[in-house]
Amino acid sequence: MAAWTTLVLTVVFSIVLPTWVAVFIILFDLYWMLKTVYLSLHMRSSFSAMRSNMKINWLARLKENPNTAKRWEDIWHLVFLPIYNEPYEVVVETFHHLIEGNYPLDHFIIVLATEERAGKQAQDVAQRIVEEFGNKFAHFIVTTHPANIVGELAGKGSNQAWAGKIVKEELIDKLNIPYNDIIVSVFDVDTQIYPQYFGVLTYTFLTSPKPLRSSYQPVPFFLNNIYQTPTLARITAFSATFWHLTQQSRPEKLTTFSSHSMPFGALAEIGFWQTDMVSEDSRVFWQCYMHYDGDWRTVPLAYPVSMDANVAPSFWQTMKNLYKQQRRWGWGVENVAFILSGFRKNKNIPRSKKWFWGFHVPEGFHSWATNSIILFALGWMPVLLGGDAFRATLLAYNLPVVTQYIMTIASFGIITSAILSMFLLPPKPVGFKTVHKIWYLVSWILMPATLIIFGAIPALEAQTRLALSGKWRLDFWVTPKHR
Repeated sequence: MAAWTTLVLTVVFSIVLPTWVAVFIILFDLYWMLKTVYLSLHMRSSFSAMRSNMKINWLARLKENPNTAKRWEDIWHLVFLPIYNEPYEVVVETFHHLIEGNYPLDHFIIVLATEERAGKQAQDVAQRIVEEFGNKFAHFIVTTHPANIVGELAGKGSNQAWAGKIVKEELIDKLNIPYNDIIVSVFDVDTQIYPQYFGVLTYTFLTSPKPLRSSYQPVPFFLNNIYQTPTLARITAFSATFWHLTQQSRPEKLTTFSSHSMPFGALAEIGFWQTDMVSEDSRVFWQCYMHYDGDWRTVPLAYPVSMDANVAPSFWQTMKNLYKQQRRWGWGVENVAFILSGFRKNKNIPRSKKWFWGFHVPEGFHSWATNSIILFALGWMPVLLGGDAFRATLLAYNLPVVTQYIMTIASFGIITSAILSMFLLPPKPVGFKTVHKIWYLVSWILMPATLIIFGAIPALEAQTRLALSGKWRLDFWVTPKHR
């Protein structure tokens, strides 16, 4: 438990070696300031690229580009929409956005993947959707994943794997559709596409150097219901959006998250999604990475899809759901063992790639669980615990001043996020006034609190549960959707 070790040693050394810890905190704050500026520049770069991409008619570009004009009509889009107990109002919004896109609907195979354990409600919602949209696409399939299959973890991964095998055997193989002509998009059922999504996806696929050895990642916007969210949930939603936006300009560190796309041939070759995982969205990237000896990458689309932010009927239920969602995301740390074990067994993956990912993946989860706590909660430990002798030193006197000065400069990142958040807001609802805009900007001062409460703490709990294993392991938790 590297995260716990780091936090505990910070406290212990603040007592026995306060001078060393004070120097460490100053250096750490300097590092974080530089990293904040670095990430802010990446975020601005990705934002600029995304805005440019959203102005392009990608379907027209597909038809005009000599490299894609003769090929794009052969491409099929297989879209998986796993559904548990989400209400009809959420699901129907997703389908309206699908049919309102500018990509020809006769190129789509839609799979609404239901769960038997969800009961009659889910089947009723699926039936309503079929009645309204079943004839809009080339093929529309509803699958039902049986409950209580031995060896499976009830969740998205097992549901998608079941649906994928059915579609392969009962449709794709019978129609003899070439696997290399199929792009799979796996969407949470609240995922709403922007009009050009499948155009930019197809164009990127057909022009990529290695289209059949790549995943394709849009920018997840958590904005569907952003005006209904409490302040803390809104800031957390935007923080997640900005992190994924930043990653778009760092493709060497980009893996798949939530709604994404990939070639069907690779998915079939690895045997579809693992059925005993919580974090199936990132695990499928690593399945491909190991299977193809490191010859796998995630290509950024610099184009968004929109999903729900956390909203429940009450404030406290929203906070509870938000925490559980962040803890589930933090459970992605389960991939670390899979990655390191796979690197040890697979001798064909280049050593440089093993070192790169073997450092960055564990470091990312460690930073997630510790950095904000060290920055905003433990920075005063040497002064509080270092004793009278240390408190009498010039270093102890200047530590709060230096720390505050560095963090003030680092707040440049928060200011950038606050400003960009106003550009990303969807059309304002009736009654949204100037005072609301001001509050939306000012409320970003709460970001340090959200980083700890809905960032570090749930990540730390997830890592602790994984270390303890047994009854402490997490099952897949479906974030409730509410309108």
